[in-house]
Amino acid sequence: MTKLAYLDCQTGIAGDMCLGALVSAGVPLEYLITKLQALGIEPEYRLRAENVHRNEQLATKVYVDLLSKKEEHHHSHHIHHGSGHAQSRNLPEIERLITTAGLPSKASEWSLAVFRKLAEAEGAVHGIAPEKVHFHEVGAIDAMVDIIGTCLGLDWLGIDQLYCSALPTGGGRVQAAHGWLPVPAPAVMKLWESRQVPIYSNGIERELVTPTGAALAVTLATSFGSPPAMTIQKVGNGAGSIQLPIPNMLRLWIGEGERGNRESGIGNRELGIERKKNVVSAADDLETIAVLETQIDDLSPQGIGYLYERLFKVGAVDVFTQPIGMKKSRPGMLVTVICHPPDISACEEVLFKETTTLGIRRLIQQRRILPRSIQSVQTEYGEIRVKVAWREESGEKTIINVQPEYEDCASIAQQHNLPWREVHQLALNTWSREQFIN
Repeated sequence: MTKLAYLDCQTGIAGDMCLGALVSAGVPLEYLITKLQALGIEPEYRLRAENVHRNEQLATKVYVDLLSKKEEHHHSHHIHHGSGHAQSRNLPEIERLITTAGLPSKASEWSLAVFRKLAEAEGAVHGIAPEKVHFHEVGAIDAMVDIIGTCLGLDWLGIDQLYCSALPTGGGRVQAAHGWLPVPAPAVMKLWESRQVPIYSNGIERELVTPTGAALAVTLATSFGSPPAMTIQKVGNGAGSIQLPIPNMLRLWIGEGERGNRESGIGNRELGIERKKNVVSAADDLETIAVLETQIDDLSPQGIGYLYERLFKVGAVDVFTQPIGMKKSRPGMLVTVICHPPDISACEEVLFKETTTLGIRRLIQQRRILPRSIQSVQTEYGEIRVKVAWREESGEKTIINVQPEYEDCASIAQQHNLPWREVHQLALNTWSREQFIN
């Protein structure tokens, strides 16, 4: 059975509503407070919760009380671009806080993906790179607590798949850092556009979906629309800030259901489930990966081999180069590094130190991976590891690829003065024979 959750957003979605729904569903507030302390921003806010009524219905309201500034916790748009903001945090700074906080791996990965998605939307609105988007100090604290707290809560509940209803548009206008904005806000529209989110009007002329709420839903939800088939186990109600004609709350339905044909994992389009080291199961076939690129035309080729070694040592999953033609008709090379999001900073540091590049492009993508395991076969020359990959449909496992490990084959070939191809084929034959016997 799969642990499912459904966001019922009849009056929209915001970060504090997500936190309220999670606490209402059983996530301990003290757990969130303790984990969030690792970010190092605890002196700047206080997190608390209380039970409130929305149209006579009980819900949990979570507050982020800002200690440095006496401002009400509101879903305003404290986002700037460019430099020169004395009290601001940009995306790289927030990513550093997350990656160094020692959060649970899923919560960390999901938080990074949500912030990246939010910055991409804001950057698209302002025509700047996501890294140049600055979150005003107040907005950054709000967003960090809401986003990271939500990811921590989903991880604590053990949610495997998250679904979301269609979202109400709201209406009117909202005060932002640079004046009034129409509702839905431009960043919300960009986020909806990125996933082609189904929307509708419920007749309420207020801001119902905030950029933070939209970023959480767009990044983490497997799909939008009707709830999946599930057995309901718990419902959490997260209160919004104001009274509306209908109960202003986000309802989080939690239950179990059979894994269907849909791609599995929270955020199957935006991030996926973390990859295991030795065995990747069918539930983990989609993962978030970072792609770093830079082109170089003035580095000695002798340094490339050393660059590979350094990158793999700091966590790169793969490194490759391609010959390219550059400006002024210079031949050059495109260096591409694939790594997991927490290893971005370390890989970029190596690229800056070991090459002549002045800039690195950064992309967050998803890659689908086959379930695989490492098995060992005993040959007459010694043990050889074999990587076995498969597909699994309707409970039936079909072997797709079998490959002996290169290093093991090379080591035996050198030790016994044998052709590498002969050792490679011997390993394949031994593995096939053992499968037939079993």
